[in-house]
Amino acid sequence: MTTLLTMPSGLQTVSYLAASVLFILSLGGLSTQATAGRGNWYGIIGMAIAVIATALGANIQGHAYLIAFMAVGAVIGIVLAKRVEMTSMPQLVAVLHSFVGLAAVLVGFSSYLAPETSQLSGAAHSIHLIEIFLGIFIGSVTFTGSIIAWGKLEGKIRSKPLLYPGRHMVNLAIVVGSLIALIPFLGMDEASGLVVLVAMTVASGVLGIFLVMAIGGADMPVVVSMLNSYSGWAAAAAGFMLSNDLLIVTGALVGSSGAILSYIMCAAMNRSFFSVIFGGFGANEGAVAKGSATAIVGELKPINIDETSELLKAAKHVVIVPGYGMAVAKAQYPVYELVKKLKARGTEVKFAIHPVAGRLPGHMNVLLAEASVPYDIVLEMDEVNPELPETDVVIVLGANDIVNPSALEDASSPIYGMPVIEAWKAKTVIVSKRSNAAGYAGIENPLFYKDNTRMLYGDAKKSVDGLVAAIERE
Repeated sequence: MTTLLTMPSGLQTVSYLAASVLFILSLGGLSTQATAGRGNWYGIIGMAIAVIATALGANIQGHAYLIAFMAVGAVIGIVLAKRVEMTSMPQLVAVLHSFVGLAAVLVGFSSYLAPETSQLSGAAHSIHLIEIFLGIFIGSVTFTGSIIAWGKLEGKIRSKPLLYPGRHMVNLAIVVGSLIALIPFLGMDEASGLVVLVAMTVASGVLGIFLVMAIGGADMPVVVSMLNSYSGWAAAAAGFMLSNDLLIVTGALVGSSGAILSYIMCAAMNRSFFSVIFGGFGANEGAVAKGSATAIVGELKPINIDETSELLKAAKHVVIVPGYGMAVAKAQYPVYELVKKLKARGTEVKFAIHPVAGRLPGHMNVLLAEASVPYDIVLEMDEVNPELPETDVVIVLGANDIVNPSALEDASSPIYGMPVIEAWKAKTVIVSKRSNAAGYAGIENPLFYKDNTRMLYGDAKKSVDGLVAAIERE
């Protein structure tokens, strides 16, 4: 096989250390919008160093084949990345997580069947088998769970959770059964052990399906973050199997950061991490929450483009709350045009971002950055809520659940206790929606019926384009 120059082990270790530092800097850079671009470059450079250092390792052969497959993969990745719309980015992320899980499973089986494994003995052999077993388990859960998440996000599988009696006991039985199977697995010959590995892989794959199927649509941003964490731990497990320090460090970084992000998002929804993993939030899809003690009062009051533009012209302080509807309509570009028109009139305009708006952590921030919206007017929910009572107009653009007052006013609501953007406290609320349909959580929104709320029906992009044109006509 064709082999290129081999990198000395010392230089490879230094390269891995440099890549690890760059990955840490990348995570730090991605923590804020202003430094996100720099963080991406840190990650790109770190990954390039990692790939080159690994490809030139002492035990790597057949570089011609390796380069060819890497080139094919790179071309596929570039083509897919260019074709994917921002609205489909959550689905892409879910699919990429499934690849990591599948890779961990394949690495696990390859490592188990490798001659080097059979040559180990004693504690070293047992430890390596445990690494293989757990790596395949985590990878299989990640793989199937990510596929289900993709299906829900893509609309191939309905967002309503799959709830059935005894589901928690079934999931627990799979976990406990797999752990029990690990004990005899350590003492089996290769053929018998392979049978156990295959059975465990199937069982853990079923577990991944059951776990994500039981999660409702409103929790999907947390699910994506959770699967990101799973994929990190799967990568770390693969690192242990391959004795690759960089893969261990990188996997641990992704796993821990994904877990932390999941916790932050759960806190933003006033839900525990375990209630999301084992929950069924959103069960009453498309209807008022079952058992709700608070009846919705009031009536829907439509408003047209010209009336809305007059309100905006008279406003001194405007807050825009973007949601998934903005992403679907690709309205972020005309929204920024509207912002520039209002700011030229002396109006103060800000964006209010909820931590779980959209289908992906940071989804709205990415969309607004794509449209070149300045970072300093894109604020978090906690920063904007205190200002809303003094706000003249709040424009809710394709958002629903994140501005639902039931979270604070209706103790029987499934989202009760979830922090939301308190749009209803503004003097006037303009809700841009295609219809009166319930949000992704599947519950009605009393905000639409409040006295100070007006409904601007239609496609978000067309509505905003109309507002820009109406303001320009002055």
